[in-house]
Amino acid sequence: MFRILVYFGIALAYVLVTGAGAGLGYGIGGFGDEDFRASATLWGGGIGFALCAGAIYLAREFILYIVKAGHVAVMVEALDGRDLPGGQGQIAYARQIVSANFGQASVLFGIDQLVKGVLGAITGLLQGLLTLLPIPGLDRIMGLVRAYLRVAVGLLDEVILAHALRQRAENPWDSAREALVLYGQNAKPMLINAAWVTFFSWGLSILVFLLMLAPAAGVVYLIPGAWSAGGVVFALVFAWAVKAALIEPFAIACLLQAFFKVTEGQTPNPEWEARLNGASAKFRKLGEGAAQWVGAHKAPGQPASEAFSGEKA
Repeated sequence: MFRILVYFGIALAYVLVTGAGAGLGYGIGGFGDEDFRASATLWGGGIGFALCAGAIYLAREFILYIVKAGHVAVMVEALDGRDLPGGQGQIAYARQIVSANFGQASVLFGIDQLVKGVLGAITGLLQGLLTLLPIPGLDRIMGLVRAYLRVAVGLLDEVILAHALRQRAENPWDSAREALVLYGQNAKPMLINAAWVTFFSWGLSILVFLLMLAPAAGVVYLIPGAWSAGGVVFALVFAWAVKAALIEPFAIACLLQAFFKVTEGQTPNPEWEARLNGASAKFRKLGEGAAQWVGAHKAPGQPASEAFSGEKA
């Protein structure tokens, strides 16, 4: 329900701000001819849409910290069979777990951005191995595979973050490194799982988009100087909201189950750690962050910049 409120609230904000911008442009357009009014309406709607998109972009740390990571936190609790404490809501409990593991939102956001980069590097390593196979036309096939895999790994960063939440890790940077190594050594089953989950997720999203076209066109009709492309744009926005609020949580739950199952009882493989150190600068930055975290927590009065004296890779 919290995800529905957040993501549909964002979709509604897009509609309202875009409509307000189009209405303002329509009013300004009254000072000119019909062509000027149509152009002013289009520009007003476009500026309103862009302003809303910019505000959402600035709020991405909050969304990751409160909504995405919080939901992953309570899903991990459910998968491990832990009971929620009495007299406390899930949203507050989730925020408490995330705060205990990552501290500030900026820390979680920084780790998440690096994790996404390393996931791309792991996918690249696997693709590099496949290109060595003597198969005619493999380059063209790999282009399609590469594009699909970029989409398929889109939710795996939250699975990596879930590892730290599950382990109650004292050092989230180090836990992210560990989870990435575990993912690397189990990349084949995880990518197959992610590929199927992505196929069904996007299939449902496309279906939702088609269903949203009619109501979105009705919304556009209410905007002054009806914006011809607006129906498609708003349908995309509402389809995204449904995907983020309802479809993605099920996809992440599937990926969490798969990751916890294939990594059960495993320890990180040093060969894969060395491979990632050599292939990804962002993986090395996670190591720097882990060292800074240890230094800062061992010596609270010491500046973080002085806590880690190692050379940057």
